[in-house]
Amino acid sequence: MTAQGNEQYFSATPSSDDIRRVLHVTIRGKQTDVEVSNGVFSSGRLDLGTSVLLRHAPEPAASANNHTDPNGDDETTGPRTFLDLGCGWGPITLALAEADPEANVWAVDVNERALALTERNATANGYGNVHVSLPDDVPEDLRFDTIWSNPPIRIGKEALHDMLMTWLPRLSRDGEAYLVVQRNLGSDSLMKWLADALGSGFAVDKYASSKGYRIIEILRR
Repeated sequence: MTAQGNEQYFSATPSSDDIRRVLHVTIRGKQTDVEVSNGVFSSGRLDLGTSVLLRHAPEPAASANNHTDPNGDDETTGPRTFLDLGCGWGPITLALAEADPEANVWAVDVNERALALTERNATANGYGNVHVSLPDDVPEDLRFDTIWSNPPIRIGKEALHDMLMTWLPRLSRDGEAYLVVQRNLGSDSLMKWLADALGSGFAVDKYASSKGYRIIEILRR
């Protein structure tokens, strides 16, 4: 998919004019106004695949403090850490931030304009728990409890595989990831590849199907 003309939405610095527009969208049932622009993925609407992911992905486990474990011992757990991989203008980021206001939500993209839009949309909608970042600027020791992504399939198989194997192994123990992939763009073959590439420490399966898309679930055992 291209953002404008021959410009790819995964360009680091889009050459198209940065012309901001306001969209009124529904994100996990919440009416939301967001800014979009040229040179960013799905700049004219909420992408159908992203919409499928937001409708069907399960609610991420929320942050908790001073909860009691099954053995009756008190534990203190800090905020959860969520990742929106390939954030675009930020619909998945906003959904994760709304799901758990105490969580640290990382929005990652190679497109600097996308990051600026996501930061703007998070701030405008009152989410102070969002961190936008280029991939190389995310701390290497950071682990994620939940990853949601509409991955950029059109970057090519090799680049896609490299991206997924960079981030999915960074799931925390008992962490979960949900990816939405169009069926006719290889969702089933990607699911099989992920199971082989991630190995026995992960469970990979189809979580849901809708409107020609699969939601792939990855659980760290």
